[in-house]
Parts: sequence; C-alpha cells; structure tokens
Amino acid sequence: MIRWLMLTLGGLLLGGIVHLATVLAMPRAASQDAYSRLAPVAPVNTMVPLPAPTPETSLVPFMDPAFAAAVCRYDLSTGSIKLNAPVSEAYTSVTFYTRNSVAYYAINDHAAGRRAIELDLMTAAQHAQVPEEEDVTAADRLIIDSPTITGIIALRALAPEPGLMPLARRALTAAQCHIEPVH
Repeated sequence: MIRWLMLTLGGLLLGGIVHLATVLAMPRAASQDAYSRLAPVAPVNTMVPLPAPTPETSLVPFMDPAFAAAVCRYDLSTGSIKLNAPVSEAYTSVTFYTRNSVAYYAINDHAAGRRAIELDLMTAAQHAQVPEEEDVTAADRLIIDSPTITGIIALRALAPEPGLMPLARRALTAAQCHIEPVH
C-alpha cells in the first residue's frame, strides 16, 4: 500500500514539474506570437490601425469587437519613441508589451487627464542620457522605460455602441508613433 502511495506521489510530482516547465517554456518556443503575427501588417515604429476582429481573421486572439485597435511594433535601437494618441469620446487605453508579450505598462485617457496621451518610450540607458531640464516637470513629460529593445504598443478606443465605431477608428488613425533619433 505504501509503495503504491509513493509511486502515485512521485508520478504527481514529476507530472507537476513537467507541466510547470512546459508552461514556462511555451512563450519562448511559440513561433506565432503577437509580434510575429503583426509583422506583415505593421511596419516597425509606425502606428497602424487593425481591421475589425472576426473569429476567422483576427490577427491577435481574444480581441474585443467593441474596441477599435491600433498597434505600433517598436524598435528602440536607433532612438526613443514619441507616442501621441488623441483620446476617443468614450475610453482610450495604451498598453506596452515586451517582444515576448509581457505587459509592463498601461495608461488610459482618465489617468492622462488630457485630450491626448503623449509620452516618450525609451530604454533605461537612453533615459539616463536625457538632460534634466529645470522647466520641465514629470507631469509635463511622461517617460516610460522599456525593459526590452523591441515590443508592441497597443492602442484601444471603446465604441460603446456599434454606430460609434467610426468615431473610435478616427481617433486611432490620428495616433502617431515615431522614432526620435539619438542626439
């Protein structure tokens, strides 16, 4: 009886270890991650509106059809990114992801408190080279430190009713994501 109990316990422990290792390895082993799926439609350092999601043609899984979406695949190797996104009538959010789809920062229009979400995205090394200006406060210039050189900026605008989707899409088409060269 004890022998069967020990074998069962050992099998469960080994199964748990294999399961945990597999779950942790999958994001790095997946060849069709979000960054790769967006590569054909989204040039680097350019904000691109995404088409409305359908079950058959959605570029990124689990997209909400009540939101208009735009993405910017960024590469900080040549300089920092300047993001300017006008807010929509209902709700606008910006989420930053690493190359491996790990979210590391998010902000919405209510937190920004303005008619546009404006910020600078850079690496910690680039941030260290930014001269400290006495007349610019932290509230005037939002700087986000990216943990990786490449990643994705996802911009979403809510259309609370289907008839308001054109307004949400219009807000996203005015968004800009462009490189600021290193000085």
